[in-house]
Amino acid sequence: MTLYLVLKLVHVAGVVLFLGNIATGVFWKANADRTRDPRVIANTMEGIIRSDRWFTIPGVVLILIAGMGAAMVGKLPILRTGWIFWGLVMFALSGVAFMAQVAPLQRKLAALAREGAASGGAGAPREWWGRYHELSRRWELWGAVALLAPLIALALMVLKPPIPGL
Repeated sequence: MTLYLVLKLVHVAGVVLFLGNIATGVFWKANADRTRDPRVIANTMEGIIRSDRWFTIPGVVLILIAGMGAAMVGKLPILRTGWIFWGLVMFALSGVAFMAQVAPLQRKLAALAREGAASGGAGAPREWWGRYHELSRRWELWGAVALLAPLIALALMVLKPPIPGL
């Protein structure tokens, strides 16, 4: 097996970790939110934050290192190959959305849910829910950007359309 194929395999494994964790995080958050139970929501948000550390961040590292390595070994000019360049742009957009919006909102959502749980759990006054729901809608918007951008990058990497790079 050539080095190029090994790097490509590691790159794809990183994509599976990265996209799989994002998609399952969206699922579990929606599932927890349906309960409106702050204890369940707090536990779920804390789990999502932990899973980002265990799967999303390592996925990013694998995607970047193995992807760049495969491109270099395959003698593909990274910035002049359109599907690579625009894939990187989409990946960067996802990273900016995640770091600037999604991750801080996740921490705030977890804190609000813990606050709701501390004030009596599922039977507590629903004051916390209004604030939580407002932040949650922002999380959904930025989470969609953080998920759709790398899905576009995935399509570019697989389809390799003849689009211009730099």
